[in-house]
Amino acid sequence: MPEPQIKGPLQPGDRAPNVVLDAITRQGKVAIDDFRGRKPVLVGLFRGLHCPFCRRQITAMSQLEGALREKGIGSLTVVNTPIDRARLYFRYHPLPNLLAASDPERVSHRAFGLPNVEFNAAESDWPYKVSADAVMNMRIDMPGELPGPMNTMAAVEFLDKLDGYEFSEADRQMIATGEGQLVGEFLLDRDGIVRWSFTEVPEGGRYMFGVPAPQELMSAASQIAA
Repeated sequence: MPEPQIKGPLQPGDRAPNVVLDAITRQGKVAIDDFRGRKPVLVGLFRGLHCPFCRRQITAMSQLEGALREKGIGSLTVVNTPIDRARLYFRYHPLPNLLAASDPERVSHRAFGLPNVEFNAAESDWPYKVSADAVMNMRIDMPGELPGPMNTMAAVEFLDKLDGYEFSEADRQMIATGEGQLVGEFLLDRDGIVRWSFTEVPEGGRYMFGVPAPQELMSAASQIAA
């Protein structure tokens, strides 16, 4: 049965759905409702760990975990990587106090309204379809990591080599089904209502592969802090 048409990411004022996932950095399950009624939470929904941009986005989010915790706000990182592969990655690349969950079926991404972009030969209808030419014409500029602006594929190759990332069969399966998955971060209040978000969807993908400005996120966090 085909999935319903995605209308777009959840917006401030929307109630976040409950999603139950396998925890990566601890045993058992983790759910959005674990936080509802208890404390606010920042939910980061990312592509698999095979994505070098997402590895950096996850690190950037984890660097704010302590400051958020001081305000009584939790953090939950969700990746599209299968559980065993994800646990292996974080064993060798630990991030302090990271609470992470595995979602290889991208259930949470769909629930929060993040599209999985379809790549095709010529047609673009952002954020649902994008042409190969549009992808190749995109330039990624990451001063300090890339030697200069690069197209997407060249940047991915460069960063993977820089990281020494070795692809597994699980990674290849995730790329085959979710290479175009858009990502985002959603700040929920203690009732599970979205109060702030940052996604790759707006303005034709202007924020692709980027991270939210820390001061913007922390300002939103201060407004809902316990």
